[in-house]
Amino acid sequence: MTEDISYTTEEIAKLLKISKLTVYDLIKKGELPAYRVGKQMRVDASDLEAYKRKAKGIKEPSEEPSRAAPGTIGTTGSASFPLSPTGGQRPIVITGQDISLDILAKHMEKAIPGIRPLRAYVGSLDSLIAMYRGESDIVSTHLLDGDTGEYNLPYIRKLLIGSSYLVVNLLSRRAGLYVQRGNPKKLRDWSDLGGAGLRLVNRERGSGARVLLDEQLRLHGISASKLDGYDREENNHLGVAGKVASGEADVGVGIEKAAAIVGGVDFIPLIQERYDLVLLKRPDNREWIEAVLRILRSEPFLSELRSISGYDLSLAGQVLFET
Repeated sequence: MTEDISYTTEEIAKLLKISKLTVYDLIKKGELPAYRVGKQMRVDASDLEAYKRKAKGIKEPSEEPSRAAPGTIGTTGSASFPLSPTGGQRPIVITGQDISLDILAKHMEKAIPGIRPLRAYVGSLDSLIAMYRGESDIVSTHLLDGDTGEYNLPYIRKLLIGSSYLVVNLLSRRAGLYVQRGNPKKLRDWSDLGGAGLRLVNRERGSGARVLLDEQLRLHGISASKLDGYDREENNHLGVAGKVASGEADVGVGIEKAAAIVGGVDFIPLIQERYDLVLLKRPDNREWIEAVLRILRSEPFLSELRSISGYDLSLAGQVLFET
């Protein structure tokens, strides 16, 4: 029976042939009812069919034209807030792949009433594009501009044209090269990637690690087309480190923490990257943005991050830019 069937956000994205961020946007707007089981969001098959019928213009028998728009609370003199079908909580979509974002979501859920954090594991560039489209509320980014040596702000300014936003630091961390144990290829710097016979494993397009590699190749005059494995992609740092550790690749780009988790791989630190959060400033976001800033500066949150090796929290919670 369809009422006994439910789907994850990933399954909904595949069924509707849309991105997972678009699914989150539908949930956020109240157009697609969803509920949570543990850390996972699920959508009942019956609600999915109802959404599809509505998208096709088929009116539900019980639908009343005079009823308030789904997913909103009628207010006087203030913005409406998207609702979930259970408990009237507003979904807040947080994009990015670092575990610190999962910890942030947990603290937000405990400290901020009326919101429900949703996690989307998306790369930095895709996260900013999703924010521009209105599909995300908090995005994380670690994008190096090779010409200025500056992280994030050059990309944010270009992609969020016309938007009002706040950029705040979450943490800094070391990035560099994963090499096989003992570094048999004797790699020491970005320029060594131009050496003959190297097998690379890359990150997906739009990820911060991919942008870091591309910028370093450009700055050092190394042609990506000549790199064996440039098109061989993994969608997270652990995947890249794992390919190097297994001997399927000689080198990959990523963060220090993954090397500590994956055995059989050494890490060569080459850059300290800044991992920032971007929060859209809208009237209906003001209260929870202030609450997020308090969390980022709070001792319980920082203490939890300190327990994870490889994080520099010296700028944590500091506002770096505000429109």
